Amino acid sequence: MVFLSFNVNSIRAYLKKGFVDQIEKLKPDFLGIEELKLTETEHKDFPYMPEAYTPYWSVSKIKKGYAGTAILAKKKPISVNYGLIDHKYDDEGRAITLEYPSFYYVNLYVPNSGEELKRLDFRMGFESDLRNYLTALMKKKPVIVSGDLNVANEPIDLKNPDSNHHSAGFTDEERREFKKLLSIGFVDTFRTLHPDEKKYSYWSYKRNARATNAGWRIDYFLVSKEIFPKVKKSEILNDVEGSDHCPILLDIDL
Repeated sequence: MVFLSFNVNSIRAYLKKGFVDQIEKLKPDFLGIEELKLTETEHKDFPYMPEAYTPYWSVSKIKKGYAGTAILAKKKPISVNYGLIDHKYDDEGRAITLEYPSFYYVNLYVPNSGEELKRLDFRMGFESDLRNYLTALMKKKPVIVSGDLNVANEPIDLKNPDSNHHSAGFTDEERREFKKLLSIGFVDTFRTLHPDEKKYSYWSYKRNARATNAGWRIDYFLVSKEIFPKVKKSEILNDVEGSDHCPILLDIDL
C-alpha cells in the first residue's frame, strides 16, 4: 500500500506547472496534500480529480487562500474527521483523518510559528491538542500520520542547524514537542530506515536554496510502533519539482 504526501504550496498553481504526471506515475493508494491555498467558496469541486480517487479536503474559513489539507483515496473510508477533537483547527484546514478497518490515516499541515515566532504559542497549543487526539486514536487501532509538520527534528534534518536555533521550525520548543509526539508511540519512518542520510523535503524560494540544497526535512510519515515492521520503504522524492517542497513516500504492507 503506497502513501504519498506533498505540500504543493497552492494546488491550482501546482496543476498549472504540468507536473501532475510525476505524481500519477507512482500510482499511490493515498495522496495527502498540504497547503491547498483554496478559498472556502472554491471547495465545491476539488481542482484535481484523477480517475479512481475520491477527494476529501478542508480549507481555511478565516483567511482567503491559506493553509488547507486534502486526502485523495482509492478506497472509501469508514469515517472522515476534519480537524482534531471536536473539529478544532478545521477553521484553518489543518487536519483530515480517514478511518479504515485496520488503521487511521491522518494528514496534517502543522502551523508555522511564523516570523519572529509570533505564532509559537498557538503552535504549542496545536501540538498539545494533536497529541491528545492521536493518543485517543491509537487506543483504537494503529495510526499513520503524514504531512508538513513544520519542524526539523535533529541537526541532520537541515543544512544549516547552527544558524537556525531561533528560527521557526528548529526552535527548542518545536523540537521538544516533536519528540513528545514520538514518545506516545510513533516511529519517524524515514529517519529510522535512513539513520545517517542527509536528505531534505523543503527549500526556501530565497537565495537559490534548492539549487544549493540548503534545505530542511520537515515533511514526515510517522506510524504507530506496532505497524512499523510492516513498512517496506520510506523515501523523499527530491526529483519531483513544482513546489518549494517535494513529495514523500511510504510503502507499507497493510
